[in-house]
Amino acid sequence: MPGWFKKAWYGLASLLSFASFLLIIVALALPHWLSGKILCQTGVDLVNATDPELVKFIGDIYYGLFRGCKVRQCGLGGRQSQFTIFPHLVKELNASLHVTILLLLFLALALALVSMGFAILNIIQVPYRAVNGPGGICLWNVLAGGVVALAIGSFMAAVKFHDLTERIANFQERIFQFVVVEEQYEESFWICVASASAHAANLVVVAISQIPLPEIKTKMEEATVTPEDILY
Repeated sequence: MPGWFKKAWYGLASLLSFASFLLIIVALALPHWLSGKILCQTGVDLVNATDPELVKFIGDIYYGLFRGCKVRQCGLGGRQSQFTIFPHLVKELNASLHVTILLLLFLALALALVSMGFAILNIIQVPYRAVNGPGGICLWNVLAGGVVALAIGSFMAAVKFHDLTERIANFQERIFQFVVVEEQYEESFWICVASASAHAANLVVVAISQIPLPEIKTKMEEATVTPEDILY
């Protein structure tokens, strides 16, 4: 059985892995990966709007991996509309990249549970195989954190290099053309960053658990009789 010191740190490692699992679920569920400001370029061109009037043509947009919301401002007041990524909008995006992001996050969910299972195994017993011990915990956390980081990087690539926000803003727009003037990552994105950070923290936790503690030994002093004692 592992000592109390290792049990405590392995328990913390299992909690961090489970926290990462929950964070990914929240990030998938919330439609707040990115928000931005969209300019109705068609409306601006029609009225030849100047800088002070541009504010009347700037709307808002936010979205996640499954759904989002857009507020159009084309000079006649705001018009809000909800949209879903699947099944039609995804065809206008880089579909393979978007599906890859989802698959990576679902894989990260499984890896987070595996890393939690390995941590719990090390709480219960000392595994016979080294791969099931602290090294195994580190391995699965590296894999889980790396997969989440890859998903985050893929989403950033979709935003920066594939004009993700602009494609979503102009989906099914036949009259008006929208231009993205501002973008910022929102809570779901940063929740995924926190999930990857939890796995990185687990590596530190496992490393600390391997620090040897000084052993406190109580020795019973036994009376020894020597030949000299007998003579006296």
